[in-house]
Amino acid sequence: MVDEPRGEDAALVAVQAALAGRSGVLPGARALSHFGEHSAGWLAVAGAGALLQPSRRRDWLVAGTGAFAAHAAAVLIKRVVRRERPHHPDIAVNVGTPSRLSFPSAHATSTTAAAVLLGRVTGLPLPALLVPPMALSRLVLGVHYPSDVLTGVAVGAVVAEATARAAHRRSGVSA
Repeated sequence: MVDEPRGEDAALVAVQAALAGRSGVLPGARALSHFGEHSAGWLAVAGAGALLQPSRRRDWLVAGTGAFAAHAAAVLIKRVVRRERPHHPDIAVNVGTPSRLSFPSAHATSTTAAAVLLGRVTGLPLPALLVPPMALSRLVLGVHYPSDVLTGVAVGAVVAEATARAAHRRSGVSA
């Protein structure tokens, strides 16, 4: 007999029950997953911005650097913490993952860093627009606990701020 899901397992089951069956949700979540894998989508956006807006090239490259640094930070933390991904039988895993490690969500981490830094380049409220869908997608896909995603958002915000400060120090401009 399988125990009823509790705590974060129950939260994942509830999110999946509420959202996964809706039209377009799983394909959209999978698309976000593929876009965010190893921060590749954010690196592509930053590279395109650097090419298309040469006057702001440095800012675009800082955004790409921050997204990649956030991903690297998440991978390092995962290797230290070694928390395994959700595995309760009531949780549907709806996408493949490159590892069994869960904490923190590298997708949430790199997306938050990218959104903060790209928002500074574009002047758009990108954190509010980009972070919630990516964070929620990790739950819908059943590959992260809520605490993995929330920690990823926090780590991404810290990495974005550190990247921006380091870039401004190098340029001689205050942050």
